This record gives sequence, structure tokens and C-alpha cells, in this order.
Amino acid sequence: MKLGMYAVPFMLAGIFLVNQSSTFGATIRNYRFLGLLMLIAYIIHQFEEHWIDVFGNYYAFYDFNNSFILENLGEPDSLNKPLTRESIFIINTSLVWLVGFLAILASPKHLFPLIAMASIILVNGVVHILAAIATLKYNPGLLTSIVIFIPIYIWFTRFILQKHVPVKLISFGIIWAFLAHVIMVAGLLMANWYHLISELVYFVALIIWSILPVELFRRTDQSSKLNQT
Repeated sequence: MKLGMYAVPFMLAGIFLVNQSSTFGATIRNYRFLGLLMLIAYIIHQFEEHWIDVFGNYYAFYDFNNSFILENLGEPDSLNKPLTRESIFIINTSLVWLVGFLAILASPKHLFPLIAMASIILVNGVVHILAAIATLKYNPGLLTSIVIFIPIYIWFTRFILQKHVPVKLISFGIIWAFLAHVIMVAGLLMANWYHLISELVYFVALIIWSILPVELFRRTDQSSKLNQT
């Protein structure tokens, strides 16, 4: 996460250098730029989760979510932490960085990976908001979910709908992202609470699910290719 924050200025500079022959308007409508923009949005979100939250707490996501999980498991005083620092690394490496990288790489030839990245942003943001409503308190990542995630998803979806992208692709993206969160939580408990699988198996499962959008709906995607403007 910290490396990602340090890399943001270079990532932005790189995309503008690649598109230096284009106008600013054309650059921000470049679909690889949109993928990079969503990845940067997620990096900012991770800053709130894993670096400093709105109250100045460091790495607050780890403690908050372990308490939340243990309370729901009926073991609030357990010393076993289902959400390890290793699993946080696994989750962010696969469902954020890998998905974002593949979305950037596949655009504009294939649209679904980009939609998948946007859908991860939407579902994650909604989870943070619903958790805040359920607990009636702040959780690390809530602010950026409201201020960045939901607006960027709405903007992105309105933009691609103007390009006549099939609504079913957007729906499939939301379903994929929802199932990604189901696999993430179920796998986490299976690996670190019930000890049915290893964290390595958990990591492999998340990587497979993260790669799936590249292959999923490839033929449908081909007929719905976005035109650069």
C-alpha cells in the first residue's frame, strides 16, 4: 500500500507521457487511463484502511475487522485473528492490484476486466457503507468509499452506457465482484479460523478469480468493444 502511494505520481506521469500526442480531454477518456484512475482510487482507499484513518489511527482496518469478525463468530475474546496481515496482502495483491493491472492491460480490446475493476470498487464501497449503518460507527475505509468509490463508479457507468455498452456486462461485473467478496470472506475463514485450507490455497483461489474477467465473456466483449475518442 505504501509503495502504491509513492508510485501514484509516477503512474500519472507515465500515462500522460504515453498519451502526450493527445489532448487532455482525449487522455482522460482513454480507457487505460480510466483503469489507472480506478487503481489510484483504490490506493487512496487503502491509505485510509491500512495507513492512517480519519481519526489518525495506524493500520486500523486490521483491528477493526478482526473485532467485527470475532463478534459475529461469537468469540469476541479469542486471541486467534482470522484476518492476518498476510491475508490482507493476499487480498489486496489479487483482488485489487492484479485486477487493476489486467483491466489496464486488456483495455480497450476487452471491456469486461475494466468493468470488473469498477465493480470491485462499487461492491467494496457498499460493504463499507452497510457495515457503518449496521454498527452505527465509522470503519476504516468508509470516508473514501463515500467520497471516491461511489461517485467514480457512477461516473464510469454513465460514461460506458453512453458508449452503448450492454447492461448485461455491467450486471455480470457486479455479480463477479459480489462473488469475489464471498470467496474472500469464506476463504479467509476456511484458512484462518476453521483451518480447512492453507493461506496458499486461499491465495491461489483469489488469483484464479481475479484472472477470470480476462477470459470471461471474451466473445461478448469483442462485439462490445469501446471506441477510443
